[in-house]
Amino acid sequence: MAFVAAPAVASVSSSGATLLGMRSGGIGVGIGGIVRESRRCSRRGIRLEGWPGSVQQADPVASFCGSVSSKEGSIWTCRANREVAATAETATTGEIAEFSELAQAKVLAIVGAGSISPFDGNSWEDVMQHMAQRIGWINIKFEMLVLTDEALLAGGTEFDADVAVVVAVTDVEVAKQLQSRYLQNIPTLVSFDSAPDIETRLGGLKVKPVDQVEKVLGALPGSQRKEALKVLSLVDEAWARKSSDDVRFALLVLIDSYVTPVTLLKNLRATSLASVQCMVKNCRSQILACILDPDCRTALTCLQNCAPTDQVCSYRCIVSYESPKLEAFTLCVLQKHNCLGLSADILMQPDVQPLQAFRGEPITHESAEDLFIGWLGRPNPNAKGAPFEYSWRVVAGQNAAYDQFPCQYQLFYRGKAKGSMWYDPVFKVQTLDERMLWRRRHYRVKRDIVPGTFYFTVLDNGVISKEFWRIVDVKEDLSWGLFYYSGAAAAAGQSYTGAILVTQDGTWPPESEAARISAALDRCGIKVWELYRVNNSGCSDPPLGIPEGSSLHSVIT
Repeated sequence: MAFVAAPAVASVSSSGATLLGMRSGGIGVGIGGIVRESRRCSRRGIRLEGWPGSVQQADPVASFCGSVSSKEGSIWTCRANREVAATAETATTGEIAEFSELAQAKVLAIVGAGSISPFDGNSWEDVMQHMAQRIGWINIKFEMLVLTDEALLAGGTEFDADVAVVVAVTDVEVAKQLQSRYLQNIPTLVSFDSAPDIETRLGGLKVKPVDQVEKVLGALPGSQRKEALKVLSLVDEAWARKSSDDVRFALLVLIDSYVTPVTLLKNLRATSLASVQCMVKNCRSQILACILDPDCRTALTCLQNCAPTDQVCSYRCIVSYESPKLEAFTLCVLQKHNCLGLSADILMQPDVQPLQAFRGEPITHESAEDLFIGWLGRPNPNAKGAPFEYSWRVVAGQNAAYDQFPCQYQLFYRGKAKGSMWYDPVFKVQTLDERMLWRRRHYRVKRDIVPGTFYFTVLDNGVISKEFWRIVDVKEDLSWGLFYYSGAAAAAGQSYTGAILVTQDGTWPPESEAARISAALDRCGIKVWELYRVNNSGCSDPPLGIPEGSSLHSVIT
C-alpha cells in the first residue's frame, strides 16, 4: 500500500488505505493540497514562477487489546472490546448501555430496525457495530453506541452524546418521535438515507432546514454556517461513496470538527502560505518541468478535480499520468522538503498476531519468508511442468483505491545479498483515457523480531512508504493465504491498514474454507463484506520475472 504501490488494503477514509498510491491514496491528498494552495496564492496576487455474502460473521470484538498509559505504568487492556461487545448485545436485546466516564467522544448511532446496508446485504446495525469497533482502534476513548430506532423508543433512555447519527430511519412518525424525545439536546446531529425532515445540527448550529434569511447569512465569508456546510459536504461526499473506510471517515470528521481533534485527520486541515514559499524556494525547477510536461500537468489538474478524501479518484489520476517529472515533483515537494508539513505514523491497532505454526512446526523467519514466496518457482501443472512465475495472485482486498485494478500478481524472492528479500507487486490499470497498462513496484523486505512479521519499504512516485506486514494464515497446501499490513507514507501524511487474500490461481477459495478465512479476517478486524474482489480475467503477458541470481524456497518444499 505504499504510495503508489502494492496490492493491499487501506484506511483513512478510503479516505480507508494509497496516498499517491494503491493502498493508501495519499499523494492525491498531498498534491491536491499543493494545487489548491497555489490557486489560493494566485487569487491573492502571489505568483509561482518557473465468499462473499454467505459467510457467517465471527465475533466482531474478539481481538482488540491495547496498551494504555497510567501513573502505574503500561496496562494491557481489552476494555474497549468489551464495551463494543456490550453495545452489540444491548442493541439487539433492547437493553440500554451507557457511555463510560472515560469517553472522550460519545457517538450515538440510531439505525432503522431491520434496515439493509449496501454492504453485501448486511444490516446497518451490524455495519455500525463494526464501525464502533473501528473508531475505537483510532482512539480507545472514542465510543459509539449502536441502537435500533425500536430499541431506543422502547428503552426510553436519553443519552448524553456529543454526536448522533441517524441511519435508514425512514418512517416519518418514528423520526419525529426520536427527534423530539431523544435528540434535542445532542449538539451534532446528522442523518443518512432517512426521513427528510430530521434536523441537521453541527456543533449546536442548525444547518438544515433553514429559512431564507439564514441562507443569506450563511453565505457570508467566515460565517459559522458556511464553515459548517463545508464540513457537512465533506461528510456527505464520504458517505455517498459507500465504502467501509468512508463510513468510518465520516464519523471521524464529525468528531474532529465538533468534539475533539482526531490525529488521523490532522493532514486534512488547511495548509499555509509557507507551503508555497517552500515549494518556490526549493523546487522551482521541478514545478516548472511538471507544468511544461503534458502528463504531469494533466495529473495535477486531474487531482485538483478530486475531492480531498476521494482516494479512488486521486489514485486513478496518478496511475493514469504517472511520469518521471511527476515523481521528481513529489520527491522534491513532499519527500525531501515536506513543504506541506505532513506527517503520519504506522497504526498499531488492531494488534494483529502472526501465524504461529505451519504444518505442525513453529513458524521461523525462514519458513515465513518461504510462505511469502509461495508458488514462485514451483512446477505449474497447467504449463506442462514449467515453474510458476509468481508467488501469489490477489483475490480480494479492502482498499477501494487499489482493488479496483485487475490482474494483481505478487512476486516475493530472496536477493543476492545475504539476508535480503524483495517484493514486487505487478498489476494492471485502466487509465482515465481508457488505456490498459501494466505497472510494477519494488519493495525492500526486512524481518522484524517476531517470525512472521516484516517491514516493507518502497519509494513510490517520489514518496517513501513504510509498512508492517504480518502473515495471518496460510492453508497447509498453499491454496490460499491472508496477509495483513499497516503502513504510513509520512511525507504524504497518510496512515493506512488492510489485508489481502491470495490464492494460487486468483480464484476465490471453496466454500469449505469460508469459516477459516472469516476467522482469519476477524483477527484483522475486517469483515468479508469489506473486501473488494479483484478482476483476474484478461491478464495475458504480465511483466513478471525476477533478477538473475535471486533465490527462492529455503525450508518449505
